[in-house]
Amino acid sequence: MSNIALYSIYGEIEYWFALIKILIVIVFIIIAICVASGGLGGETLGFKYWNDPGAFVNGGLGFVSVLLTAGFSFQGTEIVGITAGEAKNPTKTVPRAIRNTFWRIIVFYIVTIFLLGMCLPSNDPNLENDAENAATASFTLVFQKAGIDAAAHAVVLSSVLSAGNSDIYTCSRTLLGLAHDGNAPKFLAKTNRFGSPYWAVLFSSSIGFICVFAAIYSATEAFNWFLNITAVTGFISWWGIVLIHLRFRRAYKRQGRSLDDLPYKAIGFPIAPLFALAFCTFVILGQGYESFTPTFDGVQFVSSYIGIVPAVLCYVIYKIVRRTRLVPLDEVDFERGHVTRFEIEQEAAEEKNRPWYKKVIEVVA
Repeated sequence: MSNIALYSIYGEIEYWFALIKILIVIVFIIIAICVASGGLGGETLGFKYWNDPGAFVNGGLGFVSVLLTAGFSFQGTEIVGITAGEAKNPTKTVPRAIRNTFWRIIVFYIVTIFLLGMCLPSNDPNLENDAENAATASFTLVFQKAGIDAAAHAVVLSSVLSAGNSDIYTCSRTLLGLAHDGNAPKFLAKTNRFGSPYWAVLFSSSIGFICVFAAIYSATEAFNWFLNITAVTGFISWWGIVLIHLRFRRAYKRQGRSLDDLPYKAIGFPIAPLFALAFCTFVILGQGYESFTPTFDGVQFVSSYIGIVPAVLCYVIYKIVRRTRLVPLDEVDFERGHVTRFEIEQEAAEEKNRPWYKKVIEVVA
């Protein structure tokens, strides 16, 4: 319902979902430290599991096998670019959101993974794919070790609600953009009086119902299939975003424009995007290696690479039907939605004058 109401209502709901998740993560960090130090659980773990069973299970191939799942956990950070279309002042809010996302990844991903490695061994039977409770999240296992099962259920519930809310938004707005450009059925572009694409929201929601019915047949198998499909298409999306970024910067310089006129410049260019392009290619093509060892497994091969098929088909069909060509760098349009240098300097001055405590609150919340 939040996705067919006013954008401000969606933003408010997502804000509170995010705040709840952040509070839960902070509580998790505190509890995980207590579990690792022996304050909870009755055993001082320390760095015990770093030596037994140790890190990098199954060596390099084991590391490659989890890249897809790890990437799936990060996917969604690109939603910042999608929300720019409905933000009141995207030249100000989007760069700030991108910078804040970096710090959130450091705190809420890196720190939590570090603590999970201290609290759980890699050979924990609850983490195995063939276990009865294979769907149990590693976060919930730490709460269970601390004897706080209720908190574990709160983690799962808040994550599901927040993920569903933001994913339906991302999918529906992407469909809206495609429909406006004539690349999706026109009815998906219809909006209500609040400007929300209700048909696109209903279509996006229907995918969730299909997933629920598939999970009734076999929860673990269905989860693995949907995870592989979603994660691979997510990496393909990242691959496309990086490629567009590289061409954007090349075209911008080719046309004699100054990079100082841009409201935001990504750091590490061009090394960072080139590395990201190579890494995404490696994951997309190499994540299904397990289907070839020790003998070829056709089912696993299909589940690993099925996500590539719709992406390639959509691209080929689009090229055939639309008969488009790659836009030369000299012809790339930078005039639509152009931001003036004065606007950038004015926003920079406003950002500089903001109180420090407001900046801290924005990074956290």
